[in-house]
Amino acid sequence: MTVRLYDSRAQAVVDFVPLEPGKASLYVCGPTVQSSPHIGHLRSALVYDLWRRWLNYRSYDVTLVRNVTDIDDKVLVNATESEPWWALAYRIELEFSAGYAALGILPPTYEPRATASVPQMVAMIECLIERGHAYPAPDASGDVYFDTASWPSYGELTRQKPDDMVAATDADPRGKKDPRDFALWKGTKPGEPSTASWASPWGDGRPGWHIECSAMSRRYLGPAFDIHGGGLDLRFPHHENELAQTTAAGDAFASYWVHNGLVNVNGQKMSKSLGNSLFAAEFLGMARPIAVRYYLGTAHYRSTIDYHDGALLEAEAAVDRIEAFLTRVDRRLEGTRYSGSGVEQVPAEFADAMDDDLSVPQAIAVLHDTIRAGNTALDGEDLAAAASARGAVLAMTEILGINPLSPMWRGDASAPAERALASLVDSLIADRNAARSAKDFATADRIRDELAAAGISVEDGAGATQWSLT
Repeated sequence: MTVRLYDSRAQAVVDFVPLEPGKASLYVCGPTVQSSPHIGHLRSALVYDLWRRWLNYRSYDVTLVRNVTDIDDKVLVNATESEPWWALAYRIELEFSAGYAALGILPPTYEPRATASVPQMVAMIECLIERGHAYPAPDASGDVYFDTASWPSYGELTRQKPDDMVAATDADPRGKKDPRDFALWKGTKPGEPSTASWASPWGDGRPGWHIECSAMSRRYLGPAFDIHGGGLDLRFPHHENELAQTTAAGDAFASYWVHNGLVNVNGQKMSKSLGNSLFAAEFLGMARPIAVRYYLGTAHYRSTIDYHDGALLEAEAAVDRIEAFLTRVDRRLEGTRYSGSGVEQVPAEFADAMDDDLSVPQAIAVLHDTIRAGNTALDGEDLAAAASARGAVLAMTEILGINPLSPMWRGDASAPAERALASLVDSLIADRNAARSAKDFATADRIRDELAAAGISVEDGAGATQWSLT
């Protein structure tokens, strides 16, 4: 058993060899809480939830750190007189947390806010200055910059030469030695609130974006950890700058770099200018959360998802097939020696797919093949095989977070609709059974055909009639 992953730094699929046997440490760049989350944010968090679940299944003790960037230029810009930056940041953070919870994304081991680690950031900047890799701006602004020319490895993550890089746009360039130098510390500017300022050796100010993650990962995972994750859009400049400043400070940093693909809408990248952003709250209202999770989680994590009209209907149909099988098999096995049986263990083909750089599409194919085999076994009254399929389906869906029998989904908002459907179908089945008892087979057959046309299968068993969605 070897878990393999695509390391963006090596640009190859490699074996995962943790720093400490039996343990896996992950740092994932979380949200900058400036505005409401969109589906790309949900997709990214879900990707690392799946990595965590699989590593746990493979018996790794996983520590997952996902930060919250609660101080940033954009947070300050979006604040108002009636909603200060810290209130905005907290409100948006709660929106992100609600979206994660709705999709069954497990809480991280630690979820630090940037504002709680400013002293650690100041200490790292001091270290970089002492080592000759950072400098205070000479214009008395209080800004401090990373000296990219002092670090020959700058650009190694994205395999760029310095001459090919664009200038850093995170601060006024007037105090920089080189346009590519990026801000480690930003001196307080006129008009900025005093609450967004901390004391430092270079004057009051606040940390730059990149230094925040370097300091937080070191604080919670140490100078070396296994996996650094985030969206593909973070590779440059954020992750490139993190790698440069952290290694320049003397830390080993991450052994592997993992990046998830983005989400487009109807073939276009989401953007404010196009007005096509699909926000999390809106998206979660378009289908059951379990179907939303299925949709966002079943593409390969490194691929780009292109959302289009009807995509969630396809996901709903797939989840319905899972639910229909589990409902059918449990009803059929009830009262038999196979009731509640079936070893909950994933098939070897599923495990092979997940070990191979988290190849969820191939794993999903194994899941649906198992469901088809389970239904065939039920049709042939092979209850042992049906029970085995049941156990495998439960194991696979639990790892993927789409087990409809899980307590997570029991409180789904669709429950009233399901109860209403069950009531109507049970009433029709009662009418059909009454017609059969009266030997009115024409009426009984008509009701059965109407149910079948609506996607409902009826099975007559000893003493009871069972139904399921087909």
